[in-house]
Amino acid sequence: MAPTPSRLAWLDALRGPAALAVALHHSAWTFIPGVWAEVDRRIDVGTWGVFVFFLVSGYIIPASLERRGDLRAFWVGRVFRLLPLLLTALGLALLLAYGGAFVLHPGLGARPLPLVVLGNVTMLQELLGVPAVINVMWTLSYEMAFYLLAVGLFAMRQAHRSATTAIVLALLAVLLGLLLPGAVVNGRADLLAALLGVAVVAVIAVSAWARGGTRAAAAVTGGLLGLALVILGSRIGAWQGLTILAMMFAGTAVYRAEQGTIRWRTAVTAVLTVLACGVFAKDDPGWAPAILLAAGFFAAAFALRHRSFPRWLAHLGVISFSLYLLHPLLLRMSPNLPLFFVVLVLLGYLTHRLIEAPAQRLGRRLTRPPAGGRPASGGPPDETPGLLGCAPGADHER
Repeated sequence: MAPTPSRLAWLDALRGPAALAVALHHSAWTFIPGVWAEVDRRIDVGTWGVFVFFLVSGYIIPASLERRGDLRAFWVGRVFRLLPLLLTALGLALLLAYGGAFVLHPGLGARPLPLVVLGNVTMLQELLGVPAVINVMWTLSYEMAFYLLAVGLFAMRQAHRSATTAIVLALLAVLLGLLLPGAVVNGRADLLAALLGVAVVAVIAVSAWARGGTRAAAAVTGGLLGLALVILGSRIGAWQGLTILAMMFAGTAVYRAEQGTIRWRTAVTAVLTVLACGVFAKDDPGWAPAILLAAGFFAAAFALRHRSFPRWLAHLGVISFSLYLLHPLLLRMSPNLPLFFVVLVLLGYLTHRLIEAPAQRLGRRLTRPPAGGRPASGGPPDETPGLLGCAPGADHER
């Protein structure tokens, strides 16, 4: 099969294996638990996959935001990139649960329905102490927190300080991880969770549609809310939660160094600081190897970024969000591991073609500046819709 020439194909070459690694982690525990227990003692393959995703998000999301130069275009793009497939997956999960082919979290019925809907639709459920309808959605909460922080820094004209942000978050992770080992916003804080969720929706709406100082104030408030949610609401603890944010900003630092905005030694220092602080965040023998190998895998792909990649590998990256989000729905319907992956890839291809791609095209049409015009904020117009789904203006998601 002919290789793909896209200059960002290396990101899709990362995303495809990362999505399949997470799917393998869950399916192997289902189909071959004895064998997988031996693997998991040495490296948590699921953690490896999600940290590869976090690094890719850190690399490409701020680049997309800055190329758009328009907060409204950014947020509208995120909505059309994520929500159509997410809502489809949530609907399928509920239908399968009704038919006995999918098991919902037992805590869902114990929480107020409006709060469950708010948490899952905003993808903030992990940080609001609300059970997820689909368990893998927990990573999307940290992605949302990262978006809020990135937008806040952009509004403050401090986006170039990615390396400093990564280092501060990594050091803060150690300090607060020792002081706050558990979530403050938890399953007993319904009113607080609802207020925080509504506040995030409000600041996103204002930062997208308001002008001038009001827009900037809302964006900065959103960034502070995103940081506070990770510190106070992270179910996995502040140390791990802030390490995730730090890792994403380490990915951004790599992008800055590549663009010549910062020195390479500054970016490398940021990455090494995050890894040094993060390897001790979880008392699990598979954790540290997973995040170290994720960083190494990202570095290897980055070093090969000017090479061609096979189209099939790049296309796995294109459908990676479908692979990631839908694989838990198939676990009880497949008789064995090989068939599970065959059905998963076919389903991922169909949902990307029928749901993700049309929604992304609609989002780009809605945010496209007038011919010869510029975005409302005065930044550069979006350069390209992106052949592979992660180029500027399309970027990436699991």
